[in-house]
Amino acid sequence: MSHEGIRMISREESERTATFEQPLPPAATAPAKIKVALTEGTGMEITWKDGHQSKWSFPYLRDACPCATCHEEREKTGRALGEPRPTPKVLFPIYTPPAKPLSAEPIGRYAIKFKWADGHESGIYSWDFLRRLDQDALPFKVAPK
Repeated sequence: MSHEGIRMISREESERTATFEQPLPPAATAPAKIKVALTEGTGMEITWKDGHQSKWSFPYLRDACPCATCHEEREKTGRALGEPRPTPKVLFPIYTPPAKPLSAEPIGRYAIKFKWADGHESGIYSWDFLRRLDQDALPFKVAPK
């Protein structure tokens, strides 16, 4: 019997995962109104059907990308969802523009996808993921918005 693909995790990670996987009521993950401020470059706001309002900046959303590549990179470095990558210490730092999407498109009735200016576009931000990404609506810690 092969053990490939079996991953051992700590009790804390198991509890955190179980909390994250608790089902949310349908009204908590159904957007009533969505505003993506592409032109202004400021971020995205969602008013949920349960009345809660969530707001994220584009850099925060880019740093919380849910794709497998970004998820694995955060796991290796210990960064929280939405926490920026550490800037390398160099003598003459080069200006890096803040993350901004070139476009945003709905994915069915369950998610939104951004095409980021840095060329990244594989993350699909489900409504459930975004609601859980709102630190005011969660029982566990994510990086501040």
